[in-house]
Amino acid sequence: MNSEVNKVLFIVNKYAGTGYQPELEGKILDACEKQENVACTIEFTRSRGHATTLAREAIGKGFVKVIAVGGDGTVNEVAQGLIHSAVNMGIIPRGSGNGLARHLGIPIKINDALVSLFKSSAIDMDTMMINNQLSLNVSGIGFDGHIANLFGTDSKRGLAGYVKLTVKEFITFKELDATLTVDGKNLDRKAFIIAIANSSQYGNNARIAPTASVCDQLLNITLLKKVPVYRADFVLDFFTGKLGNSRYCEVLEAKHVTIKLNVPVAYHIDGEPSGIADTFDIKVIPASLKMLAPVIAGKH
Repeated sequence: MNSEVNKVLFIVNKYAGTGYQPELEGKILDACEKQENVACTIEFTRSRGHATTLAREAIGKGFVKVIAVGGDGTVNEVAQGLIHSAVNMGIIPRGSGNGLARHLGIPIKINDALVSLFKSSAIDMDTMMINNQLSLNVSGIGFDGHIANLFGTDSKRGLAGYVKLTVKEFITFKELDATLTVDGKNLDRKAFIIAIANSSQYGNNARIAPTASVCDQLLNITLLKKVPVYRADFVLDFFTGKLGNSRYCEVLEAKHVTIKLNVPVAYHIDGEPSGIADTFDIKVIPASLKMLAPVIAGKH
């Protein structure tokens, strides 16, 4: 009988998504008590960047698993502390979109996610760097970056708030002139959105890169043109997995991409507003994070 105790740290962002539920802590403790030889610790984040500090400290304290309990922003912060380490990372999704968790097949309901967590196996997941900032899921330049920067200051988060803000800003935002160097090949493009995808979706099952994999050592660069207002039905393509078939969309695969724009523009990293820039250096970091994911058919 194996008597070795496995130390698991849960890093909880109380303010992710729709807010903290007091019963969350009890659910985590109950789930851990049902496991053999598991010692559970719960830490709550106190400020931006605190999750990274807690995750980094966990490596030296003998934790074998560190679980991010929050949205894609919290997941990103925890990963910053664990990247290139031997510690397994997990996700209990508590955000408004939960893009990476959905891509990996992690259940959205807390109880189901906790059950799934202890049945999951670690995959060697790729990450990416965008202007020296770590990204795990989907980052974006242009209109979605603009919306992320506005949405980040909006107290009414959630899908409904996001849609309302998007419709309001869509009319006036213009396409960008972009020069891309894609694995050494130069391309000139006009784009409304340039999405850099490691996984398939922004969140809420809106798939910006339906064929993306977090284990193929490639990034998907999705270039979207500005769609005419009368083609509002185009939005459905995000949720049906048909986006790549649209004439308004071009998808490129690459390991290293540089992008130069005609004007500085807003961008986001995994949904978190990240300021503005006119030049971007983007590269995949293969198999750099040990991520716990459910055992499902097909590749992640």
